[in-house]
Amino acid sequence: MRSVGSSESEPDRAIRVLVVDDHQTFADLLALALDGQPALTCVGHARTAADALRLVDELRPDVVLMDVGLPDLDGIAATERLHLRHPDVRVVVLTARTEPALLGQAMAAGAVGFLAKDGALGDVLHALRAAHHGTTTVSAHLLTGLLANARSQAAQDAAPGGLTGREYEVLRLMSQGQDVRAIARALGITPHTCRGYVKRLLAKLDAHSQLEAVAIATRRGLLPPADAV
Repeated sequence: MRSVGSSESEPDRAIRVLVVDDHQTFADLLALALDGQPALTCVGHARTAADALRLVDELRPDVVLMDVGLPDLDGIAATERLHLRHPDVRVVVLTARTEPALLGQAMAAGAVGFLAKDGALGDVLHALRAAHHGTTTVSAHLLTGLLANARSQAAQDAAPGGLTGREYEVLRLMSQGQDVRAIARALGITPHTCRGYVKRLLAKLDAHSQLEAVAIATRRGLLPPADAV
């Protein structure tokens, strides 16, 4: 790491990273991994959003690795505040939460990276280097979730018969013979949430069972005959 006043050239300077995470062991292991990389160095660790903002003011890191689940302020809001104060500091968000909406919120707040916390260390290191050079990095499966969410929204806009897009997706999967748990897995929702969609579907179609709902939907032209069980 270059000290203040050093004549070391900018391309040779290690990327200065501030780790923001309230789990000490995780942060320590990450700092150790960073310091083991020739082009990366950990300059500090903050456990709260308040500490993160203070340390960015003091240390002026190149990149901040920001956890979402902080005790005083969520990492998305902290990213937004940091970006307003230091727009030149890149932020990579690291999270155990995988809902697609969170990705959009992070990018809107100014983040240039969005990674799953259970991903590979190599992905984190790559994202930090990419962020320093202004390149956006998103975990592959989180990006898949975002695309699935976009498809769901498009389906909702075009869903027939007064059904919402999600209800129509549930109906379509029901017509393929899938049970509630399989449908929930396919849509990335909980079985409890899926049962709620099924219940509303039955009410809208005036059906007493999933099989009857599929039959009614097919008769009304909401499903093509080939999809019916």
